[in-house]
Amino acid sequence: MSTLTQQSIHEQVAAQEEYIVSLRRHFHQHPEVSLKEYKTIQRIREELEEIGIPYVNVGETGVLATLEGGKGPGPKLLLRADIDALPMDDRTGTPYASVHPGVNHACGHDGHASALLGAAKVLKERTADFAGTIVLAFQPAEEIGAGARQFVRGGFVDDVDHVFGIHLSSRNPLGKIIATPGPSNASCDIFKITVHGKSGHVSNPDQGRDALVSAAAIVTELQTIVAREVKPSDEVVVGIGVLRAGTNYNIIANEATIEGTVRTFDPAVRQQVLEAVERIARLTAEAHRTSIEFSNYDAAAPLINDERAAEHAFQAAAKIVGAENIITNAPKSMGADDFADFLAVAPGIYCFVGTQSSEQTAFNHHHEQFDIDEKGLLHAAELHVTYALDYLENPF
Repeated sequence: MSTLTQQSIHEQVAAQEEYIVSLRRHFHQHPEVSLKEYKTIQRIREELEEIGIPYVNVGETGVLATLEGGKGPGPKLLLRADIDALPMDDRTGTPYASVHPGVNHACGHDGHASALLGAAKVLKERTADFAGTIVLAFQPAEEIGAGARQFVRGGFVDDVDHVFGIHLSSRNPLGKIIATPGPSNASCDIFKITVHGKSGHVSNPDQGRDALVSAAAIVTELQTIVAREVKPSDEVVVGIGVLRAGTNYNIIANEATIEGTVRTFDPAVRQQVLEAVERIARLTAEAHRTSIEFSNYDAAAPLINDERAAEHAFQAAAKIVGAENIITNAPKSMGADDFADFLAVAPGIYCFVGTQSSEQTAFNHHHEQFDIDEKGLLHAAELHVTYALDYLENPF
């Protein structure tokens, strides 16, 4: 793509700044948690209709919109934005803070949706410039690993040749774009262990079977998996986020609940660790005269970026922020993303766009005060447009 053409794309995206920012603030004020994004997806449908892009519904809260190139048939490219929020309070104190207590776009998905809608407006104006098809996936439920599989298992992306996604990043300065080949994000399994004991009075511990003590022992023993059961060179996290037990200070707990996650980059190691979690939990429970029920939810596979796509992303991003501002060796993240489900269908890449420019925009994702420098939304929108047009002009 010529420098002149890139300049015109830049100007077109810049002209959408007010539109993109106002949409992002609307979504931020009105967040909805996974699989409950009813008003969010309705607003997205309305915007697509206004732009003039046809779409089909995917599940109750997903949409796949389609742009056909004016130069005839060609490859099909998918651009993805996730749209769900988190079940946590918003403590940003901004005029656009969440109006729904206990729900907050603290991961930036409000920005993902608005940036892709801004890109959609520009791409709609440029349909005469490309051959092939661009599909826009507005995806629910990324936070619980249930959204991308609605598109994949429903057959909506069976004929897609290439996929591209963007995540905003408060860890990186505004003006930086991350396009790293190979492993980017870990797999995510969410396990639940229910410990069954026998209640009684705490003054007669021998007559009960303490599910609380058993659960505490299980949590402690699970820490030995990373320390003693996998190779030091394997990258593994076994994390416990919930331990719930007991009803009163003088009652032996008859049930306890443990919820945690396993993260890794290697499918074989992933299976090994999950088997170890269940084995250790079961045997530890038996040692405490209790029993367990074990279940696991496969939320996301490892996210592995295609090597050629990473080079393509580097070239596209360099046109926007300069080659010196592209990071191609970012450390792997134990955070998961179900964009990996799209990558299981077709090659592609998941890029990150820096949004940190001050103390206010430096809070980590999933923090109550998370916010972004909204100039980063323009970088995200322009990267969607540039990557798409470059790929359709020179598919690989």
